[in-house]
Amino acid sequence: MSDVLERICADKRCHIEARKVERPLAELERLAHSRGPVRDFTSALIHASNDCGFGLIAEIKKASPSKGLIRPDMDARTLARAYQEGGATCLSVLTDLPYFQGRDDDLVAARKAVSLPVLRKDFMLDPYQVTESRALGADCILLIMAALADKDARILITTAQQWGMDVLVEVHDSTELERALTLDARLIGLNNRNLKTLDVNLATTELLAPRVPEDRILVCESGLSTHRDLERMAAVGARCFLVGESLMRNKDVTQAVRDLLGGFPAQAMAKA
Repeated sequence: MSDVLERICADKRCHIEARKVERPLAELERLAHSRGPVRDFTSALIHASNDCGFGLIAEIKKASPSKGLIRPDMDARTLARAYQEGGATCLSVLTDLPYFQGRDDDLVAARKAVSLPVLRKDFMLDPYQVTESRALGADCILLIMAALADKDARILITTAQQWGMDVLVEVHDSTELERALTLDARLIGLNNRNLKTLDVNLATTELLAPRVPEDRILVCESGLSTHRDLERMAAVGARCFLVGESLMRNKDVTQAVRDLLGGFPAQAMAKA
């Protein structure tokens, strides 16, 4: 685990313990049960990649440890609508406050504004957070293998499945990928960012993609800013992508999504 990730996880564990005191698990479970049906995150990506060429998880992210403040005027509701209008398949919403300036309310607002499935992107370390995610309305959670032991990852996946949620398992190298492939999760995220240096290299996906079995859905993450980037990754089998910063920095987010996807969603809607 990198020093940065280790520090983030240490802070997150303290945050989780404080949350447990503020809102007991039983209260969260009652709220989670009251939420409407889970939106099928995995199926949405499959259908989009089959029908339109690519499946896009568009991310709502105000800031990051590596890039600082990305969008000062961020409004989750407005961005969610713009992403959907542009042709995004799903949303990813950062809810970590100390390092990403995210809020739980961002996820709630974004999901209410659109019909897209929503991923809660945070540092998941405890089953409590999984229930909390469903209570917020999340349809999918992210698990970072670099932050988790295999046993803990399995517990988190089982908890998510009990709530009917999907799981995106993120890896950064071949060792983490081999561990991820032993888990009961169809979505495998290949993150092009080196956790130790924070540098981004699309060659990471080119190296790891051939090792992902056909029964898994490969999601390419980080370093994607143009349609050509998506085409390059598609050449090695990636048809689904998680993109945040390059979209968030655009004034016209809707057009940025359309440009990134190369017009696939617009073409598909025109045929409908």
